[in-house]
Amino acid sequence: MKTAQNGDTVRVHYTGTLKDGTIFDSSEGRDPLEFTIGDGYLMPAFEQGVIGLAEGETKTISVAAEDAFGPRREKLIGKIPRNQLPEDLVPEIGMQLQMMAPDEQPLIIRIIDVSDEDVTVDANHELAGEDLEFHVELVKIL
Repeated sequence: MKTAQNGDTVRVHYTGTLKDGTIFDSSEGRDPLEFTIGDGYLMPAFEQGVIGLAEGETKTISVAAEDAFGPRREKLIGKIPRNQLPEDLVPEIGMQLQMMAPDEQPLIIRIIDVSDEDVTVDANHELAGEDLEFHVELVKIL
């Protein structure tokens, strides 16, 4: 029976959960995710976790926070004076904004608090600091 190996293009169905069981992403109801193992398109731990699976087999892949989206970093949380925001913007908690990072790359930030004077934003990835689990089914080795 053929098993997935480094360099193989595969299709998988997956459900990503936090340690408490909260689902943060899933391919349920969509086409399977297609990728080539080792191309670096996905987290290395996820890609490596598929190696050795045969079509139809399932596996739970655990990915530590440092191997997923890294630790939460307090230095990525800051305040922006409201007068520096576009006049037509009504800031709300949870709203995502795009700004330019010092290296000229676009950066997505999330508003986590709003006051009359400023908004507090968080540039950490939403899943930073979280250990993740992926429940994976290998659908096809192409």
